Amino acid sequence: MPSAADERPDPDNLLAQIRQQEAAQSRGRLRIYFGASAGVGKTFAMLQAARHLADQGRTPLIGVVETHGRADTAALLDGVPPLPRLPMRQVDHRGRALPEFDLDGALERLRDQPDALILVDELAHSNVAGSRHPKRWQDVEELLANGISVYTTVNVQHLESLNDVVGGITGVRVQETLPDTFFDRADEVVLVDTPADELLARLKAGKVYQGAQAERAGQHFFRKGNLMALRELALRRTADRVEDDVQAWRSNERIAPVWKTEAAILCAIGPGDEAESIVRSAAQLAQQLAVSWHAVYVETPALHRLSDARRERSLRVVRLAQDLGATTAVLSAQDPAQALADYAREHNLSKLLMGRGAPPSSSSLRRWGSRDLAAHLGRAAPELDLIQVGASATQRSSEDDPGPTFGAAPRRYLWATLACVGVAGVCWPLSHRIANDNIVMLFLLGVMGVAMRWGRGPAVLASFLSVALFDFLFVAPRLSLAVSDVQYVITFVVMLAVGLITGQLTAGLRYEARVSSEREARARGLFELTRELAGALQTEQVIATAELQLAQQFGGRALLHVLDDDDRLQPSPTEQTLSIGDRSDAGTARWALDHEQAAGLGTDTLPGSQWFYLPLRAPMRTRGVLALRPGDAQTLMLPERRAQLETAARIAGQALERVHYVEVAQQALLQIESERLRNSLLSALSHDLRTPLAALQGLAETLTKRPLDPDAAETAHAIEQQSLRINAMVHNLLDMARLQSGALKLNRQWQPVDEVIGSSLQLMGPALARHRVVLDVPATLPLVELDAVLVERVLANLLENAAKYTPPGSEIRVIARTHGANGASGSGEMRLSVEDNGPGLPPGREEALFEKFTRGHSESHLPGVGLGLAICRAIMQAHGGRIWAERATPQGGARFSLALPLGEPPALPAFDEDGEFHP
Repeated sequence: MPSAADERPDPDNLLAQIRQQEAAQSRGRLRIYFGASAGVGKTFAMLQAARHLADQGRTPLIGVVETHGRADTAALLDGVPPLPRLPMRQVDHRGRALPEFDLDGALERLRDQPDALILVDELAHSNVAGSRHPKRWQDVEELLANGISVYTTVNVQHLESLNDVVGGITGVRVQETLPDTFFDRADEVVLVDTPADELLARLKAGKVYQGAQAERAGQHFFRKGNLMALRELALRRTADRVEDDVQAWRSNERIAPVWKTEAAILCAIGPGDEAESIVRSAAQLAQQLAVSWHAVYVETPALHRLSDARRERSLRVVRLAQDLGATTAVLSAQDPAQALADYAREHNLSKLLMGRGAPPSSSSLRRWGSRDLAAHLGRAAPELDLIQVGASATQRSSEDDPGPTFGAAPRRYLWATLACVGVAGVCWPLSHRIANDNIVMLFLLGVMGVAMRWGRGPAVLASFLSVALFDFLFVAPRLSLAVSDVQYVITFVVMLAVGLITGQLTAGLRYEARVSSEREARARGLFELTRELAGALQTEQVIATAELQLAQQFGGRALLHVLDDDDRLQPSPTEQTLSIGDRSDAGTARWALDHEQAAGLGTDTLPGSQWFYLPLRAPMRTRGVLALRPGDAQTLMLPERRAQLETAARIAGQALERVHYVEVAQQALLQIESERLRNSLLSALSHDLRTPLAALQGLAETLTKRPLDPDAAETAHAIEQQSLRINAMVHNLLDMARLQSGALKLNRQWQPVDEVIGSSLQLMGPALARHRVVLDVPATLPLVELDAVLVERVLANLLENAAKYTPPGSEIRVIARTHGANGASGSGEMRLSVEDNGPGLPPGREEALFEKFTRGHSESHLPGVGLGLAICRAIMQAHGGRIWAERATPQGGARFSLALPLGEPPALPAFDEDGEFHP
């Protein structure tokens, strides 16, 4: 039974609880109304709770509540007495004013108010661009941090961990998600449950959606199978949340007995041959009951002295349990029954499954005077349900006692015998000068020394040898085992009992000290790895530091293969120093990376390899692979050592990701500074050139109007043309600087596309005079919201390029089409294309042409600075559109296409046949 000292609360846990309570006092409370899908009544239940609080004198504030046209919800919201509402904030988005939750207004109105409470519907909602936070749950987090309590709602499909599961069931991938960590931090989760048939009846009655929307929902998302599956997910997620609350309550209240709230299973793994069968039986039972299960191997001092082959076999069984889905642990303890009971109580596991035959650990118990492991478990944890699994005949026949035997470790027992003889040899010449009581103390001291140095078994042997030698050499008649004084019998019994007890206690302390030392060494290794990697600023430093630390901790060779910018796995620089036979396998490392699974030594994939491969996982992505060749292959079989290695790999992966983003930030900063310098030069240069260019152009025009001889007139005309071309370049420089500085404001209006195309053709008439222009623009195209002047500039640049880089007589086609339009919903885009049948684009440089000061290979003899397409892309991005280049045909030609979002045009005014206006 645990002692009174064991029942004292942990001071660290008490301090953590006090800090949590202090933080909770200054923080608002969060209640989430949780449901399986829309229409189950979450918002209605939230409003009912708000009305109930208002009746009790605590009136909540309505922050945002979405009724979705449901009459009963709207009636409860607008009921009497009315609940105070917070006005919505209008956010401008692409020329439209959209209502959003006013976070600043809520903070100003409710801050420093006692018991402040606000209702914020649809927790997973995405805020409009330009809001303080991109997600509404982040608004709620700020409210809670300011001491304001919040009631909110969310559906199961919005939880991040279940997003893929729900998408696979319903075929609909929800984009608005909520982190599970925020959901788990809620103070209360209220499940609002509605059966599938009742929810379908509400849908048909128009209480969920109305009109065509209800019909579409019934055909797709709101199918009965989908609703039942979503309901199961919601119930299970709520049950997991309640289970966590129960565990927290039991921990805070220090409740030791197991509560059978969940039929979770604990499998006790022994070192016998039946262990593998027990693990499989536990996995089958857990699958049948649809519950979680744990597998535990308790390593006692006797089991720790097993042969390496038998110990490795037991650890393989632990690994098998982990592969079958169990949460595994290897516990170090002297009393396996008490260790299993403590583990079951800590994790609230109500069923313990074990073998029917006495495991080796229980034979140790029998030597201590107990009957068997099951009896000890019955006394240590009477609330547990014990399930015993029978072993086959072959398994029972191969069982043996793993307890310490003389043949198992003869050297230790030989040293124990020599130690006792040595104590007797020291005491023999002093027997006439010191009393027998002191000689007894020396023998007991020898027993303690044997227990500390060689363990429990040799200490037992030393206890009996000490009694025999004391009787034979120091008790009259000497050199005989006969006893003349009966009182010495009591001395012998006490001496033997004290020797056995002190030997057992000393051996136990030695074992506990060894376990604590190993645990401290693992923690120190991870700490040193984290400390060294914290100062690494380059990828090479991370690789060198991690390889050195892991090689020292695992006594072998460690290599880090890291992904480069092209997602190619680069071998470690250290690998070049190894011989070909000692190098790791690149194919196995790539397999581990692609499958995000361990491979190689000790796994099911290439177990014969000398190397163990483990992916370097990081928060954003996997950054590479760790290849480890340990000094002792059995190291990877120990779960605690395997957990240490996985933690070290994750630390290394996070360090690589940190260094990667440091490099990305440095490159981005350098690029920003370069762009800023370039824009400053562009702006200064263009402004400085405008005045002399204007003067030059004016002088050239004056010269062309005067009567000159033919040569002078031709020279004046050439000066005028070149000044106009340079003036156009300067305008391009100014436009590029204005676009990048954000000073350009769009004047977006609903315009017909054919008029914009016509204006562009008229503007570029002289440049297109020697080309054949073909228009393919249907008359039924919808209106598009755009800045006509800027889009006209884009088309003019494309037409000018087509005329400039194609020979005279070439055909230039202008095509306009809608793409992806969906009726009157306004979705889709308008695509305009300018294509020619000229030589085509430089292969592989279609995207590079849109960069500033970039020109094609064949353009050096033509005027220009390479800014036209960059200006076109900047204008299209300002419109929320895009532009791209491609080959017109496989034989040649170029096609430049731009896409503008269609949107939903405003309704046009209606006039009757008499010409009267009807709004």
